Amino acid sequence: MQDILNNIEEIKKLDSKSMLGSLELLSAQVEEVFGCAKNLKIPASYKKIKNIVVLGMGGSTLGAHILKSVFYNKLKAPLEIVNGYHVPDYVDKNSFVVVSSYSGTTEEPVFAMKEAMKRKAKLAIITSGGDLAKISGAMKVPGLIFSTNNNPCGSPRMGLGYSIVGQLVLFAKVGLIKLAPKDIKNIVLVFKKYNTEFGASNNGKNLAKEMAKNLFGKSMWYVGAEHLAGNAHAAANQTNENAKRFAGYFLIPELNHHLMEGMFYPEGNKSNLGFILLESCLYDVRIQKRFDITKKVLDKNEIKYFSYIGQEKDKLLQACEVLVFGSYVSYYGALLQGIDPTAIPFVDFFKEQLKK
Repeated sequence: MQDILNNIEEIKKLDSKSMLGSLELLSAQVEEVFGCAKNLKIPASYKKIKNIVVLGMGGSTLGAHILKSVFYNKLKAPLEIVNGYHVPDYVDKNSFVVVSSYSGTTEEPVFAMKEAMKRKAKLAIITSGGDLAKISGAMKVPGLIFSTNNNPCGSPRMGLGYSIVGQLVLFAKVGLIKLAPKDIKNIVLVFKKYNTEFGASNNGKNLAKEMAKNLFGKSMWYVGAEHLAGNAHAAANQTNENAKRFAGYFLIPELNHHLMEGMFYPEGNKSNLGFILLESCLYDVRIQKRFDITKKVLDKNEIKYFSYIGQEKDKLLQACEVLVFGSYVSYYGALLQGIDPTAIPFVDFFKEQLKK
């Protein structure tokens, strides 16, 4: 199946919902949601908040995880991401609660939002429609309502241009971060640049294709740190859903305090595990040293690993670069397995069972 990665016609046959189209349109997603945000009005009272809570599940909160990592030392209020039905007890009138649901119908954030409403929290919504779009209009809750035109496969995990920049704009309008039009332009340029580098049409040196081939048949574990911590999370999520592969992530320095001793058993680790190290010259020098030593530990345990070293010199732009890389690795992993990357049969089954 490895020849499929250089055969666009065969890729399109397998990729029935055009996930490749969604990947190629990441920059268009950014431009669309930024355009939607231009006329969005945020009440002045929202600028007095003391904490931020993002409600959402799965792909709908991957953008929040990336932004939380990138702006860890710049956000003017603490940020918590809630993947569940209830908001923290501290949520009150001084909380900025962002409800993120691609479909607008995800039950967990919709339920948690009702709790936040009762606490008089300051709400904002980001969605493509559904119940949340109706609530935004009926109750005059500030909302970024985007179309799904630039995400043809329809998967929330592939609509991260909407998610990342949508929440970025909301945070900026509330005064939590600084954002200029040139920042958006740079994000668009980075998405386009690395789509060319890692995209399916590039049959030359393509690190995303090489990584997918080298890790074929292995459980994939992403290792990130600092501003790329959210990327490790996003890549693992996309690998689970796109490639139907058992994948997860660990973060340095925390993994150095426990995972080092978890390599011995089961003995199949040597043949079954593959690590993807997300490295960066923008990390603290102590973190960079830890990556080097972690490689030595993996070598001693005979566990396969590969590094991707971020090229961009700005943390947000590097996160966007790594997002494109990780997305394509998961996509190519699905193609090599001979499966349609968009279909999520067990998630669909689970949702049907919940309705009974």
